[in-house]
Amino acid sequence: MPDTSPLPVSLPPGLLGALTAVLGPKGVITDPADLAPWTTDWRGLYQGATPCLLRPANTNELSAVVRLLARAGVPMVPQGGNTSMVGGGAPDESGRQVILSLTRMNRIRDLDPIDMTMTAEAGVILKSAQDAAAAAGALFPLSLGAEGSATIGGVLATNAGGNTTVRYGNARELMLGIEAVLPDGQVFSGLRRLRKDNTGYALKHLFVGAEGTLGIITAATLRLFPRARVQCVALAAVASEDAALSLFRRFRDRDDTAVRAFEYMSGTGIDIVLRQIDGASLPVAERADHYCLIDLASSRPDADLQGLLEAVLEAALEAGEVVDAAIAQSEAQAQAIWRLREEHPEAQKREGASVKSDVSVPVSKVPELIRRSSDALRALIPGSRPVPFGHMGDGNIHMNLEQPEGMDPAAFLARGHDIMDTVNEVVRDLEGSFSAEHGIGRLKTDMMDSWRGGAELDAMRRIKAALDPQGLMNPGKVLPG
Repeated sequence: MPDTSPLPVSLPPGLLGALTAVLGPKGVITDPADLAPWTTDWRGLYQGATPCLLRPANTNELSAVVRLLARAGVPMVPQGGNTSMVGGGAPDESGRQVILSLTRMNRIRDLDPIDMTMTAEAGVILKSAQDAAAAAGALFPLSLGAEGSATIGGVLATNAGGNTTVRYGNARELMLGIEAVLPDGQVFSGLRRLRKDNTGYALKHLFVGAEGTLGIITAATLRLFPRARVQCVALAAVASEDAALSLFRRFRDRDDTAVRAFEYMSGTGIDIVLRQIDGASLPVAERADHYCLIDLASSRPDADLQGLLEAVLEAALEAGEVVDAAIAQSEAQAQAIWRLREEHPEAQKREGASVKSDVSVPVSKVPELIRRSSDALRALIPGSRPVPFGHMGDGNIHMNLEQPEGMDPAAFLARGHDIMDTVNEVVRDLEGSFSAEHGIGRLKTDMMDSWRGGAELDAMRRIKAALDPQGLMNPGKVLPG
């Protein structure tokens, strides 16, 4: 059978030369073999094409490049670490969209331990930002599974959440100022490190969560916090979803400032991790159907987190909510417990095909979300394995579904939208959101009309038309066609 995949469309005459003049030969990639890793998203959902990849080294270069592309009417796809779970950084199949990679823009421009701020360029890897803050005796708290490859620009463009949202908030709450290149090439200079600045529209917030559809974030001023001097991590096997919520409430009511993360994991998910990830081990004596990871931290050197943890777990044991628990006695043990949570995506990938639903509901309704969605998914595809896990403390559960053993992966993935719709019916009834922290990307644009239609979606379209009248910025993402 002949290959019918689309071929990249060449750029307008003279444009490639003009782009190379701005960026130099190292800033322009056109070889198909070198482009291949950039045209496929992390999950392998989309295989796009592009005439070239552009790698500006600073904001001025990016501004000049965007001006050239805008004048030529060439659509642009900004890309950070290419870790999007919804195809947000993937070009389409037309071969017309140019990829703008910000990986060379990776400087930390400023770090002030008095103001407790850091100004980092968009290409700075999240883990590098964390390490730079730590070297200065401070904490940049945003933490997620892809922090070794996700970039500052990407996590802001998607308003990423992660493990510590329950205490520090999403990426938006950690941002004080933004620098961005607008669709016409102008530079929006908003890198103010002020806690209070009431001077008209807060335009910086337009770019956070917009997934590159309104402009390209080039740098951000971020909030830092005092580093943790005491921390304590535990894994608890709990009796039910309701028991997990009750345990969270016990910790929150005892000392909500100590709770850095509170994660829920199902027994099915833990079983898959233990089966697929070398070196993963269960620190409690027996398998359970439900687990909670508790991470406590304090900047006070005299904080008795071990005592707090033991007291709350003991009360929950007496109440029948906790079945068994293990408290980490070293940093290595704490990392081993966290590994059980962080390896969920990779373990599911190795186990077989899975469909991911990143949803949120009010915290009080998390147990009902897990139960009702799991029952509905098993009824939809008999033999399928619900793998709910995630951030119980902020109401964000990844309601994933693993294929039945022996089922053809392609046939299972073909039911992807049926699976997401099944979960979303429950989420809507529980007054939740169909996208909690992964964004919309290409995957969920068809859901926007029914979830955000009317005045809300109309306002989004007006903003997009005002800032990007040609529709060149990350087309096909966020807004339905």
